Amino acid sequence: MEWVVLLAVLLMTVLCLIKVNVILSILISTIAAGLMAGLGVIESVEVMVAGMGNAANTALSYILLGAFAVAISYTGITKILVNFLIRILTGKKTMMLLALTGVACLSQNVVPVHIAFIPILIPPLLKLFDQMRVDRRAVALALTFGLKAPYVMIPAGFGLIFQNLILNGLESNGAEITLHEVTLSMLIPGSGMIIGLLIGLFITYRKDKTPKGILEKDNIKTEALAEEAVFSKQHLFTIIAIVLALAVQIITQNLILGALTGIIAMFLLVALPFKDLDRVMTSGISMMGTISFVILVAAGFANVLQETGAVTALVEVSSSALGDNKPLIAFMLLLLGLIITMGIGTSFGTIPIIAALFVPICLAAGFSPLATAALVGTAGALGDAGSPASDSTLGPTSGLNADGNHDHIWDTCVPTFIHYNIPLFIFGWMAAMFL
Repeated sequence: MEWVVLLAVLLMTVLCLIKVNVILSILISTIAAGLMAGLGVIESVEVMVAGMGNAANTALSYILLGAFAVAISYTGITKILVNFLIRILTGKKTMMLLALTGVACLSQNVVPVHIAFIPILIPPLLKLFDQMRVDRRAVALALTFGLKAPYVMIPAGFGLIFQNLILNGLESNGAEITLHEVTLSMLIPGSGMIIGLLIGLFITYRKDKTPKGILEKDNIKTEALAEEAVFSKQHLFTIIAIVLALAVQIITQNLILGALTGIIAMFLLVALPFKDLDRVMTSGISMMGTISFVILVAAGFANVLQETGAVTALVEVSSSALGDNKPLIAFMLLLLGLIITMGIGTSFGTIPIIAALFVPICLAAGFSPLATAALVGTAGALGDAGSPASDSTLGPTSGLNADGNHDHIWDTCVPTFIHYNIPLFIFGWMAAMFL
């Protein structure tokens, strides 16, 4: 029975790596796990569907945040930001990279629009990057850091979703912990990403890089790189809606209410006309729908593994094989987390699966709740940066490759994997040892 978990996870990972749709990969692996554990196909599906409800809150949060992101982008407020960056940062390479890192960080917590800002912000800046001889791999590092590190360390916006997933994963598997403790446990792994960013920006990709494309001889007027946008009442009302959404989220600790407040405020304040409501909601579902369903199906997969008793059997075997060797246990769990997340391509969809596997093993081995949270969170975050199927790499590539001069694997995935997964692994292991 203990092999059911490993075989099911291996099957899921292999299917994802050979480009089978993530949702189909998890569904196939779920049914396979049920069959190996003695359940029928229908019973396996029923158990899976019963477990999907555990992630409904997270999935709905993603849908509403997607709609909020679309609503914000429709107002054109990001064009003002593009023009500001062009005018202020032209010729200042380091400041440009740090500013892009800051903007990306805001997209996860303060203005939770996720990757929606990249297609609007980055393409107008590409010629500027080439003129300044900026290494686009450094830009990819800056963007991926902003898309990932804030949700790992800060319990707001997408960070609230991520850390609540860790909290729910621990509590549903027998560990007692608070959201505040989850946040504390993730500060050490997250600090590893900061070190990776600094190494990438100031050492690895510090030198000027000749662009792949051929630059025009005449100087490009940077003011013309983005459409002119004048700050208006519409933009003021958009900012008010963002502040209201953030305030409600912080007060209620509920991302659904926060995003819903932002959407309603934008239409009540006429930052967007009411006739665009259906289009905004449809676009939001289109942008965030896939990852929402990945999270739902992953929760169902984890439920099948738990209900069949396969996890309990694996814990017993692991405990007898590894004993109380905490350093080795932490190393093996993080390695497994890296493989799983690389296959699925999303930290958020991986957490329910990882929690079902890790928490019982960690509790049996005597890890503290904080150390367990650090292992689960780090294992979930590992592989998100560097995975070809991850939003954290697909988003930056979508903007940087707008002119066809940026390779997804070698210019985004490989640099982000090296600079973020390695320090995450090391610092996550350290957190498990010292917390």
